[in-house]
Amino acid sequence: MSISTTGVLPRAETAAPKRAPRRRLPSPRRWISPVVLVAAWQIASSTGALPPDKLSSPWTVLQAGVDVARSGELGSAFVVSLGRVGAGFALGALAGLLLGAVAGLSRWGEALVDPPVQMLRTLPFLGLIPLFILWFGIGEETKIVLVALGVAFPLYLNVHSGIRTADPQLVEAARALGFTRGERLWHVVLPGALPQALVGLRQSLGVAWLALIVGETVNADAGIGYLINNAREFLRTDVVVVGLVVYAVLGLVTDALVRLLERRALRWRAR
Repeated sequence: MSISTTGVLPRAETAAPKRAPRRRLPSPRRWISPVVLVAAWQIASSTGALPPDKLSSPWTVLQAGVDVARSGELGSAFVVSLGRVGAGFALGALAGLLLGAVAGLSRWGEALVDPPVQMLRTLPFLGLIPLFILWFGIGEETKIVLVALGVAFPLYLNVHSGIRTADPQLVEAARALGFTRGERLWHVVLPGALPQALVGLRQSLGVAWLALIVGETVNADAGIGYLINNAREFLRTDVVVVGLVVYAVLGLVTDALVRLLERRALRWRAR
């Protein structure tokens, strides 16, 4: 007695190929609550429940944004703030990556680097400003250093943790296959730490804009923070909100860029 396999192999051969997963667009439902909040804000301003000296209406804010953009004031402030964030981010990212790699790859490195970094990262930005003014003055250096500190610590924590949590079974398999220490580091440890390092990058960019807001309150004569402080002196809450919206948009744009980088760099991960 024999078992026939007729139809089994053709069925396997004619199986439909798997379709690539489609990218899901953001749901329109995510716009409901922001639109409702803006509408409530406008209604409260129009009815007088929200006085303009406390907070201008959305329409007034929009008009103020158009005015400062046409005058060139917003553009010049944007360029100055972007330059400060760029310089601070470059310094902070370099420090965070190097310190995280040293502490993650070496026990001695962790013993020497981790304690001072953990102590420094608990210090608030406002508490460091007087000391930085004494060291660097009230010029650009203080603002750049504040941004660099804000960037360095989240990136350090995530790089250090990503390296330390590398899959030991993959490392052992690479060792059994004859990989050298450098090859294990390049092909196993660093790819395993990359997802968490990118998370740290997203956190660092968010803190960078927060640090910039703090830094630009220190005797700044240009930038978005200066624009906000100057508007506060004249009770221009509409211009203040414009500056805050610009900060928020810049934070969202930089976060979206890192998420795009994350999708491209981590294609090898199972979805």
